[in-house]
Amino acid sequence: MHFQQPDSSGPTAWDENEKPLKQFVEKSSSLPFGQDLPLSSIAGPTYITAQALIQQVAYTLSDKIFSYSPETFDLDVVVKAWQSDKEKNAYGYTTGVSAMETRTGAGSIALGYMFSQDFDLTKRHIPQSIIGSSATLTHLRPALDQLSLLYNVANPLVAHIAAVDYAAGSSSGFVTDYSSALLLAEELGLGLVSSASAYEVQHMSLFATLLASIVPSIHIYDGVNVGRETTRVVDVLDKSGLYKTYQAISKELSGPEKKHSDSEGRVSRLLKSFNSELGTDYKLFEYHGHSAPESVLVVFGTVEASLAAQVASSLANNGAKVGVINVRVYRPFVEEEFLEVLAPSVQNIAVLGQVKDQAAVSDKSEHSSLYTDVLAAVSFSTSLTQSPTVLDIKYAREQVWTPSKIVDVFRKAGRDLPEELDILDDSVQQYTFWNIDESPSVSAPLALGQLLSGDSALNVSVRTGHDNLVQGGTLRTDIRSGTKSIEAAYSVETADIAVVCEEKLLDEFDVLKSVKEGGILLAKIPGVNDEALEKKLNVSVRKALASRKIQLFVLDPSASAKVAEDYSLETYLTQLAFLRIARYDTFSASVQKLADINGGHDLFEELKKDLQNALRQVEIPESWLTIEPEVEPTALPADIDLNSFVAFDRIEPEPPTLLKTWVTAAKGFAFKEAYGTSIALRPDLGVKTSVVHVKEHRRLTPLTYDRNIFHIEFDLGNSGLTYDIGEALGIHAENNKDEVNEFIKWYGLNPDEIVEVPTRDDANILENRTVYQALLQNVDIFGRPPKKFYEALSEFADNEEEKTQLLLLGTGGNQEAQVEFKRRAETDTVTYADILLEFPSAHPSFHEIVRIVSPMKRREYSIASSQKVTPNSVSLLVVTVDWVDPKGRDRFGQATRYLNGLHLGAPVTVSVKPSVMKLPQKSTAPLIMAGLGTGLAPFRAFVQERAWQKQQGIPIGSVLLYMGSRHQREEYLYGEEWEAYQDAGIITLLGRAFSRDQKQKIYIQDRMRETLADIRKAYLHEEGAFYLCGPTWPVPDVTNVLEEAIEVDAKAAGKKVDPRKEIDRLKDELRYVLEVY
Repeated sequence: MHFQQPDSSGPTAWDENEKPLKQFVEKSSSLPFGQDLPLSSIAGPTYITAQALIQQVAYTLSDKIFSYSPETFDLDVVVKAWQSDKEKNAYGYTTGVSAMETRTGAGSIALGYMFSQDFDLTKRHIPQSIIGSSATLTHLRPALDQLSLLYNVANPLVAHIAAVDYAAGSSSGFVTDYSSALLLAEELGLGLVSSASAYEVQHMSLFATLLASIVPSIHIYDGVNVGRETTRVVDVLDKSGLYKTYQAISKELSGPEKKHSDSEGRVSRLLKSFNSELGTDYKLFEYHGHSAPESVLVVFGTVEASLAAQVASSLANNGAKVGVINVRVYRPFVEEEFLEVLAPSVQNIAVLGQVKDQAAVSDKSEHSSLYTDVLAAVSFSTSLTQSPTVLDIKYAREQVWTPSKIVDVFRKAGRDLPEELDILDDSVQQYTFWNIDESPSVSAPLALGQLLSGDSALNVSVRTGHDNLVQGGTLRTDIRSGTKSIEAAYSVETADIAVVCEEKLLDEFDVLKSVKEGGILLAKIPGVNDEALEKKLNVSVRKALASRKIQLFVLDPSASAKVAEDYSLETYLTQLAFLRIARYDTFSASVQKLADINGGHDLFEELKKDLQNALRQVEIPESWLTIEPEVEPTALPADIDLNSFVAFDRIEPEPPTLLKTWVTAAKGFAFKEAYGTSIALRPDLGVKTSVVHVKEHRRLTPLTYDRNIFHIEFDLGNSGLTYDIGEALGIHAENNKDEVNEFIKWYGLNPDEIVEVPTRDDANILENRTVYQALLQNVDIFGRPPKKFYEALSEFADNEEEKTQLLLLGTGGNQEAQVEFKRRAETDTVTYADILLEFPSAHPSFHEIVRIVSPMKRREYSIASSQKVTPNSVSLLVVTVDWVDPKGRDRFGQATRYLNGLHLGAPVTVSVKPSVMKLPQKSTAPLIMAGLGTGLAPFRAFVQERAWQKQQGIPIGSVLLYMGSRHQREEYLYGEEWEAYQDAGIITLLGRAFSRDQKQKIYIQDRMRETLADIRKAYLHEEGAFYLCGPTWPVPDVTNVLEEAIEVDAKAAGKKVDPRKEIDRLKDELRYVLEVY
């Protein structure tokens, strides 16, 4: 059991039978101490995270926030909660928060929102915000590029970017990525601002938002460590303070004479006004270090700026003539102000510039973006009396900075500096906690951090990181406390106390390397006396304890009577053990405060007594100092590899299916309230479904033709189903009834037996079905099994030979098994039922079958009708999928076989799925459509819609339809309709490509190339939209035709364009749309 901060800090008695202890569960590492954060609570001196402050600024000052946060990053966890609670922003309404996917075209919706016809122009002055990680920037580039060209008529836009990304192909987990932002800002002319610490992140978020009134701006900050550290920030502005400051500075900069100067001048004036309003002394370029430096390091980035400034100041105090220039505002890069902070004494400038990877570090021809700007400023300066040398010190994104590594950089710049350097105040106490995710004491450090933060005389910082690749999930928490503000953007390297809550971690990490000489190790090792302890600790640990005079304390939870009764109380015992060592003089008072937090004074008194037996100090034998390992020990890492922000998400076993009699279901129906029963249409499906009935079933190809392509139309009746142009209809098909009955008989099942299974969306909701219903509608027993099915089935095999064969097929244990699996899947097209028949000794029960066989999925088909034309029906164009396997058995696609077998009036369960195939907003925009085979379905709907619009007197654009199939006589699908629409002036060009009707094959791209002039006019001059639907194979050829049209058109206009980039632009504008399969 864990605990959280109580609603009241007053003492309360603990009653085991009535009042449980408070639970302290970390909800997100983005939240202070992992706990919820009301918007109104952010003010004045408070414990907060940088990410929470950034979200406060974005929520308070924005009309809408577009969030591109990976699920576990929680970059938007607070703004989502505030929106859900209907919290008001500074303008008196709830800020819109749209959670978006990070993918190609990511920024299109944000761009479309700002420039939509429905946009409220009274909000044009209100900023729009983006929240995301640096991985987002590549996908946002096209939208930001367009925005920068239209910025004079757009809302201010600021992107708050966490500099964090995954390092694909690298041994590192997370990397701190500034290079993407530097490159993007340079190429698109965006503003780029960096925060150097959590103490200034609110101010810099506000400054970046103000900067957005000049240029689209990016505010970037360390998203790996600093952004998630809980620390005490004194001068936090509340919502009202933020708005007043924003309004005051905006008003001061709104004069016409100030609007028409260059960006550099406006940024300088903005920062001056900013400092004047807040009483701060921020600069575009900030210097720290010796008053007459000879070597200067130029840095950009949160950790880089924070550490380098502290190291330079410390070295300068010891007489070293070094300094650091922190680039706070990288774009616009105001060269005059950079040169002003460059002291005349400077002889060497080392630029610490980030590049993408180690290959770029090694490439002498590649320079960092920051180096290029600094070199240009120095080289073309007329104010410098002497021109210092400029050195490019590149580093990759996976570089983790510590004080000693910054000192190494100064050495590269030619300085002779000390080996050891401590930049922290002497009053700072440092603690590290090492644990595994599943430990009952996993929340102990967060609770202790909150306890320490209750002392107003202290400043406390708490940071947790996860390494999910060690011991099934390892986490390390660092706590620092001191009388002054703590700025330490790196892992604890000289801990006063290290607490190891899982002894196995001592064999995974060199924990003692981060413990100071004479420090303390508190290790939880249950049930071990001093004599047996030596076997528990490896040689390296014992020798380090002895040689570095580290004290050893052992916590044995099994020696506590209360923990023996309830092991979840171990977390409280761990907290008490830490306090006993760390705060021995004030232990009793600390225990009272800890009990106040948890609301369990009596329990803590009992645990306090148990601690006398559970905690002991171990005398270190002198023999540990001289022991030598039998083999050379492997060097262990001193820190975790931070690769996650959350604990490892273990897949919980699916609740077993329970076989019951009809009586169970009958009780549920008869006593709905008592059993919590509700009746639903296909409750196993996670989408809204409707029942429609077959109205028409018409084969479009001759009976003698080898392909059965048919038109099927459903009567909507009173289902209430509605659909839009371009959407798809999901068919929730059923297995073949004869085959289901055959399987039931062969497998020995009772078809009428009730099976109770959890729904796929919520394991706590159960549904009752018969075995027959489950096999007919739920279980994909005649589908194709993946490898994991073979592996799962092997557990049920009694025959060892069958067991081995199944396991090899499931795991790909050897080359032969891999080839065999591929043959089964692609050539033999075996089903789950085939495998169960082939391996008779593997006979799982029906509830195990439901668990290991995949559920049936809906099959989606493009809708071939417009509801404006056929309001009470919906149509599909379907081709039956069938083949003969190597054993001569007829095989069928499950859904097409089901649809083809439906009789008139038959009920069908359906659902609607949105699609990318949307008509342009303007009815006059031309349509260029290319459909192959059944890919013509959505275009029938498009043409019907255009015909309806014309009938209503709405002007329509030209319609170019290209269709492709093998033979006109057999596959001229909807041919008469197309020709009728052409005669009526709806279709302006009909390009028919029947590939096998002549000696030379003619494909759809050939017909397009023949009418290139028509495509140029409709697509490029009249800003039409192109659509392709059907198989994937013609995509390159069709795209080549469009690129050719673009190239020819540009050449005719005397321009030079890159056709591929132009296609990418058209994709972002939804004017190049593919729906292929």
